[in-house]
Amino acid sequence: MESYLLDWANLLLRWVHVITAIAWVGSSFYFVFLDSSLTPPVDEDLKRQGVSGELWAVHGGGFYHPVKFAGAPPQLPSHLHWFYWESYSTWLTGFSLFTVSYLWSAGTYLIDKSVMDWAPSSAIAVALAFLVVFWLAYDAICRVFGQRKNGEAIVGALIALLVCVAAWLACHWFAGRAAYLLIGAMIATSMSANVFFWIIPGQKTVVADIKAGRAIDPIHGKRGKQRSVHNTYFTLPVLFAMLSNHYSFTYSHPQNWLVLILMMFAGAAIRQFFVLRHGFKLGRNPHPWRYAAVGGVAILGVLVWLRPAPVAPLVAINSGAGHAVSAGAGGQFGYEKLQPLLAQRCYMCHGAEVQMKNVRLDSPQGVASHAQAMYQQVVVTRIMPLNNATGISELERNFIKQWFESGAKTN
Repeated sequence: MESYLLDWANLLLRWVHVITAIAWVGSSFYFVFLDSSLTPPVDEDLKRQGVSGELWAVHGGGFYHPVKFAGAPPQLPSHLHWFYWESYSTWLTGFSLFTVSYLWSAGTYLIDKSVMDWAPSSAIAVALAFLVVFWLAYDAICRVFGQRKNGEAIVGALIALLVCVAAWLACHWFAGRAAYLLIGAMIATSMSANVFFWIIPGQKTVVADIKAGRAIDPIHGKRGKQRSVHNTYFTLPVLFAMLSNHYSFTYSHPQNWLVLILMMFAGAAIRQFFVLRHGFKLGRNPHPWRYAAVGGVAILGVLVWLRPAPVAPLVAINSGAGHAVSAGAGGQFGYEKLQPLLAQRCYMCHGAEVQMKNVRLDSPQGVASHAQAMYQQVVVTRIMPLNNATGISELERNFIKQWFESGAKTN
């Protein structure tokens, strides 16, 4: 029953998390587009009001005319919309999902004993420390170097180095799947912390100063813009880290930390292309195709690097338990040859004692009903056995592949 309830919690939290993330990322992308697409106002009345840029757009059968003020508007409206709950809700649902999916069952999902054999409590503490320590280090970098001459270049280089170190440590301490998700959660935490600690407080201070008739300190706008720009470039790397848990060929690679770094770099480069593309349309900068090309080349390089080696037709497997699993004469991959493999690698979680995800594989009927899922989980996505806890070999995966492709016989 606990597993069933956790599955429901995982489903509902994931659903809400995706919805709120769409809202946050969507609003972020829109405002980047808006800032990059504004043109100087033509109307003299808008100029007198202090408008620095305007945009005409059409959507959903209506015309829209957003404007941006260089400083304070002549008068604050009675209702001012704030963009922060999209961020907060995304982080709250994401952290809850991380807790239910990984921290609750740390011994199964967070720890890979072949990588680091430690107590679940220690793994949980270190995982949470990643979120806190990265934010403190990142924030310190922005504070110390952000306002210096050429400071943004220094900040960018140091943040990139910090992310690389964190990725290397996570992939050497945690299960690959958990490590990728942890790096995504770590960066996403800093994104939401930027909103909570800097962007929104700075905006509230500006609004309070306007209402009180005080002079506006431009530092609030500069800091908020800095952190907002960082969030823009964090977005695609975070999305890759979050989605990668469905594709084990990334996180199960021996150099999985480097795969993660290269793919996050590609995401940041592609994001730069989209940011600059809006300005190119207005003639403000050259075509940013080079950034898209760099990102595409990085992805193509990883694709070629991770390509699977050709697998020879299976003749026999030493299962490691004192008996052989083989195709047999005539190349037949029947259930009698498959059953010993399942007993050693799968019954631990899908047998008479335990049925994770309500899947049971200790009978011909159970194997027949889950043959497609077995093939997908063990051969295609290679997610199962989880963290390869039972030590399935490549030859054994290949046996299941050829058993399925030869008809998945269970009689």
